[in-house]
Amino acid sequence: QFDSTINDWNTCAKSGRINASSPGGEFLFLDNTAVASASINLGNFYDRAGRKFDLQGFEHAVNIWTIALDITVSMSQYPSKSTAEKTNNFRPLGLGFSNLAGFLMMQGIAYDSDEGRSICAAISAFMTGVAYRTSTMLAKEMGEFAGYNLNRESMSRVIYNHKNAVLGKLDGYNHLSINPVPFDKDSCSITELANAAINVWDEVIELGKKYGFRNAQVTALSPTGTIGIIMDCNTFGLEPETSIVKYTKNLKDKGYTRRINPLIPYALKELGYDTKSANKIIDYAVGRGTLEGSPAISFDDLRKKGFTDAAITAISKILKTTFDIRFAFNRWVLGDDFCIKVLSIAPEKLDDVSFDILSHLGFSEKEIKAANDYCCGVKSFVGCKEIKKDHLKVFDCTTGLIGAGDEALERVISAEAHISMAAAAQPFISGGIAKNIRLAHSVRIDDCLDTFMQSWKSGLKVSRIEREGSRLHSSQSVIDKSDIKSLVNISNNNSFSSGLNNVTKIAERIVEKVIEKPVHIGAKMPLPGRRSGYTQKATVGGHKVYVRTGEYEDGRLGEVFIDMHKEGASFRSLMNCFSMAVSLGLQYGVPLEEFIDAFAFTRFDPSGVVTGNDYIKYANSVLDYVFRELAVSYLGRYDLGHIQEDMHKSVSAGSKADYERASMKSYNSTPYNTGTSIANSNSDSSNNSSTFVGDSSPSYSSSSGFIGSPASKHTMVIGSNALKSLGEEGLDIDVLKNQESN
Repeated sequence: QFDSTINDWNTCAKSGRINASSPGGEFLFLDNTAVASASINLGNFYDRAGRKFDLQGFEHAVNIWTIALDITVSMSQYPSKSTAEKTNNFRPLGLGFSNLAGFLMMQGIAYDSDEGRSICAAISAFMTGVAYRTSTMLAKEMGEFAGYNLNRESMSRVIYNHKNAVLGKLDGYNHLSINPVPFDKDSCSITELANAAINVWDEVIELGKKYGFRNAQVTALSPTGTIGIIMDCNTFGLEPETSIVKYTKNLKDKGYTRRINPLIPYALKELGYDTKSANKIIDYAVGRGTLEGSPAISFDDLRKKGFTDAAITAISKILKTTFDIRFAFNRWVLGDDFCIKVLSIAPEKLDDVSFDILSHLGFSEKEIKAANDYCCGVKSFVGCKEIKKDHLKVFDCTTGLIGAGDEALERVISAEAHISMAAAAQPFISGGIAKNIRLAHSVRIDDCLDTFMQSWKSGLKVSRIEREGSRLHSSQSVIDKSDIKSLVNISNNNSFSSGLNNVTKIAERIVEKVIEKPVHIGAKMPLPGRRSGYTQKATVGGHKVYVRTGEYEDGRLGEVFIDMHKEGASFRSLMNCFSMAVSLGLQYGVPLEEFIDAFAFTRFDPSGVVTGNDYIKYANSVLDYVFRELAVSYLGRYDLGHIQEDMHKSVSAGSKADYERASMKSYNSTPYNTGTSIANSNSDSSNNSSTFVGDSSPSYSSSSGFIGSPASKHTMVIGSNALKSLGEEGLDIDVLKNQESN
């Protein structure tokens, strides 16, 4: 987050600085404020038959959603009183758009092009301008937002900077440390949109002077990852297309169905290709799903090798869904009898995972590759004779697919293209832009720093990078087929040192993809007969919920009971059984974190506002509430609560103190006698604070004595059980008792 740029565009500077953002980076506003977001699918406003952008329809959608979001501000429920008051005082909105890359591709326009960036800027400027214009009309009828008069000057300054940017000015901006990337009208192929984007800001300024503004902010570009699927978006937010070939899991045939990106046919038509040529281009990328007519390893070639019609039929079923034809030629598809008796394969070879039937039959690597490209496709348009090289840039995506060739790997949207597209939109977006800047797998720290520097110089407010292959579910594997083959055949290498070096290099790449988190399940650890714990009473959506816990002597959670005494017998029984299952898991060593990751945010009724809990104010279900409560109480996961309590604030439950004592005890790098002091802000510090001998760690102060370390992020109340344990640790028990009395 670039603090100076963010606050240069702060419309309410007199009310405070902007210190942070939402997790995605799209909502940038004052502390303790919230926003309701909405995104418009740009693809729905392009008339494919008439090849025209529906400007009036888009304008109407922006008007309607600006009004709807403003109503949402008043009708929403907020996690705290201060958030509710402040949000209603400034009324920020988060209107955005999605499917930009799909919108460009269906018109045959490259994402990484001046034309594409200019269209993005025009859409952003027009959307924000229309939203602010609607906000002025709302202000006319409903009044300005409460903080408008105090922030009139900063609001006006930001509005004028928006207008200067849409006019394409390189300078003349007011109080900006970094000048934005101006709108390039000449590169925008949608002339009507470009003119409308400029004209609407004249209306905004005129109406703003007359009526003021109902909303301090109006737009923000959200990632729209999940909601984009429901909206039928081909691409999400401002992100480019991921690939030209899509894979859909086929539940019936237990495989995957390859299909061309649905935008490709429209793009090819826009670029002037007829149906016949377009089909050839699509077949080149997706494949035919068969070896019939293949230039190598055709069905006729297989028959010459002894394949029967039954064997070819079995193979044909697999070829339709497989990623590689080698997967269709194995003992499980053909049968052991056929492999041994007809193909003369030794049984021991069938057990060898590196054994390749096609190579055994005498086909060369070149022939196998040609057949594979024919059947399964190249996954790219690179090398296709039917397509013009100048048109390849239209189909550039975020990932280069392994197996599509080196040139295809190079046809990947660069980090500079990601930044440039975001920089084109940023001058016209009130908030930030939630967008990943994809970096190659081979990048180094300096490359990341350069990316951040370039983002800042381009006027972006936030920048988020993602290194290719850093996610376990990344769409591109970082391991090439040649690496896998080398690894499988490593035992056949005559040179041990050479083989060892090969393994080391490949392992360094694999270790970044395969990350294990072992969970050791051991013998059951019984709880003591008499044990500590706590009872938390609360209501979830009007239903009373009692959470009761049982703990080990060291304070670890060992059991949990959930009681909803007014519910029906069936529901109560299910909750009891669920509680028993969780308790057994805890006693057998399943980490509490695993249960929290599994059940937090689950959604079912009863749900709603939570009362009676200090930290949690809303829950999507009873289980969501229960595991949020356990996360806060036993793991210090205040991020799962809605009220971010000061970690220095004491808690009153003795059992919780015991648990935090155990947590402190396990934090080996911060022993109790490391110079941490115990202080009490309610009494004279000269009489009631003592510093243990040790290093000079910073001390904490609180209204109740506790021991803690900034590094551990744990706190501990000095209760009677804790005093006993701390005495055993060799600490001065008299000092602690004196502190407890205070």
